[in-house]
Amino acid sequence: MSDPTPAPALRRVMGLRDVVLFNVTAIVGLRWLTTASFQFGFAAIPVWILAMLVFFVPSAIAVRELTDIDPGAGGIYRWVSRAYGPRHGFLAGWGYWVNNLTYFPSLLLSAATILAYAGGRRTAWLGEQTAFTVTVSLVGLWLAIWLNLVGLGIGKWLQNAGGIGTWLPAFLFVLLAAWAFVTLGSATPFRTHDLMPAHLDLSSINLFGTMTFAFAGLELASSLGGEIHDPAATLRRGVLVSGFGIVATYIIGTLAILVALPHETISITNGMPQAAQALAERLGGGWILVVPPVIAVLLTIGSLGGTGAWLAGCARLPFAAGVDKALPPAFARLHPRWGTPYVSLLVMGALATLFVIASLAGETVRAAYLVLTQLTVALYFIPYLYIFGAYLRLRRARTLGTAGLGIVGLAAVALSIVLSFIPPSDESHPASYVAKIGGGVVLFMGAGWVLSRRSARA
Repeated sequence: MSDPTPAPALRRVMGLRDVVLFNVTAIVGLRWLTTASFQFGFAAIPVWILAMLVFFVPSAIAVRELTDIDPGAGGIYRWVSRAYGPRHGFLAGWGYWVNNLTYFPSLLLSAATILAYAGGRRTAWLGEQTAFTVTVSLVGLWLAIWLNLVGLGIGKWLQNAGGIGTWLPAFLFVLLAAWAFVTLGSATPFRTHDLMPAHLDLSSINLFGTMTFAFAGLELASSLGGEIHDPAATLRRGVLVSGFGIVATYIIGTLAILVALPHETISITNGMPQAAQALAERLGGGWILVVPPVIAVLLTIGSLGGTGAWLAGCARLPFAAGVDKALPPAFARLHPRWGTPYVSLLVMGALATLFVIASLAGETVRAAYLVLTQLTVALYFIPYLYIFGAYLRLRRARTLGTAGLGIVGLAAVALSIVLSFIPPSDESHPASYVAKIGGGVVLFMGAGWVLSRRSARA
């Protein structure tokens, strides 16, 4: 006899514009521009192009194909369950979910250090103060949770504002950089051979994994398939439209950063406001000094929008698992007034709060940021092994080209996981660094493997 209880129904409130802005705010992190520029200088441009070719393009095609096959709420959880069974579907969804517990602290710490620049150089020192960064991080986290609790009809505006808070400051910054380049030249001298990395040690190669990660997230909107009008067609068009903007932002933005500052002086945590301040001062100050604080505020909104986007997408994974009884039924509950998976959102918020606080225990902001970023890369790409595996198994066109595409993406992801364990060249305790990354991966994924037994029984 079939179960007479109908599955909880989510409300469809998102259109193409919302999906495009959602993709932008979820994927584009202008902080990656400073990370790439600091490490590689102008050589970051061909590395961005390489990461686009071996990961971003294959992932876009794989996500479009899997979304066409199954556009329902749950995204990766549904795709992998269809390809490899419910236990692997749960493990993929679990890995995707828990990586955000380390991603949120790094994203929110970045937002806090950027916000410190809203007052210019006078307040920039606040970005290294633990009390300030923790307070801003937790306020931003719970604002994003509350807006998602009241429903995507309201919460989507935070994601939309995040998309605008990503593209608008990038546009303003590029305008300043172009003005400075025409009138004063580039702060980082350019020579043709600068397009090749000066040296390729392990720590430099490690950055490729981070730059690959900067392109990740096209699959996130698919988790919201139950809340998107005509999800298959809307998601397919959203991937195409946002993809061009994402690639252009990274390449043009990197050039602008290098025009603003000598690459060896760039800060990896607040480089964009720092570079905007330097540009304004090079251009003579005056009214232009208003622009860097505006950029800092917009970037903070962009980071909060990114937090909201990842909260919205990842909260649907425990919801889908709860519907399938792979997690306790409480995760399948929808709020009686707002129709949102509130249990999943609140649990995620509580755990993320603990991680934000714990991430700064005994660490400087910069050290915590580096460890959290690399642990996030490792945890995030483990589920992506499943995504490309599901694509190879479920793809409708069984051609050599589609097989090659999946294998290239799979190899890029596997390499990025390995690279995330390599400590930076200036790391004073490399063994401790590797232990933190490895211990985090084993702890999180081991817990997922134990919990996946329930999924298999269900």
